[in-house]
Amino acid sequence: MKLFIDGDAFPNLLKPIALKAIERLCIPTKVIANKKINIGKSTHIEYTIVDQGADEADHLIVEMAGEGDLVITADIPLADRIIGKQAHAIDHRGELYTIENIKQYLAVRNLMESIRESGETTSGPKAFTTKDAHAFANQLNAFLQKHLDS
Repeated sequence: MKLFIDGDAFPNLLKPIALKAIERLCIPTKVIANKKINIGKSTHIEYTIVDQGADEADHLIVEMAGEGDLVITADIPLADRIIGKQAHAIDHRGELYTIENIKQYLAVRNLMESIRESGETTSGPKAFTTKDAHAFANQLNAFLQKHLDS
């Protein structure tokens, strides 16, 4: 299993959590973003900066990820594409996207985007908190335990 981190908007609170798991389990990891992102130093991490442009990092992640790999992203359309490749996706708040739930998340995301495009002001996502970081850590550890021990 390879780990892909969508580095665009990856919360600083999650960097030490991800690094610790990568180092502890020697997980081959690719951090892909459109600007320099530093999760930490590790022989298991490869950093890739893509060209500027909408979804360039997403396109590369989809191209590189394979069945059984894990992608960490808050981008729901990217998660949908990853699930379609029979890979896995976890968001920054610890939500595990699955074949059973991804279409619902995508529908809500698209609805909210449509509302914003019509000129309506929406509140946007809640601020990222340490509670979210703990939920992410718990989900990541549970996922890795399940998928790396099998």
